[in-house]
Amino acid sequence: MEKRPSEALAIRVWVEGRRVCLELTDGRIFGFPADRFRRLRDASEAQLQKVTLRLNGYALRWEELDEDITVPGVVAGHFELAPAPEGTLAVAEERTEYDAEVSREASD
Repeated sequence: MEKRPSEALAIRVWVEGRRVCLELTDGRIFGFPADRFRRLRDASEAQLQKVTLRLNGYALRWEELDEDITVPGVVAGHFELAPAPEGTLAVAEERTEYDAEVSREASD
């Protein structure tokens, strides 16, 4: 009889910036970007901090956001959204700086 690997379960969850971190029952530490899920992407950092473990470590729950995510799902790489293209943030920041500079020049 083939032995099935046990599902990933969490014993602790915390948030660092916009990254959700898990300590799994097998000792691994796992993290994923909150921006890979719509409701988490749109949440403030304060809202992200309000995560709790549910169902004996099987699920993550954000009550205020009405969001539930399974631990085995994220560990397996099942995300709602694709990762942001590399450099997207840098391009957005450059655009914001450019717009601010143009605005200052126009008001002078």
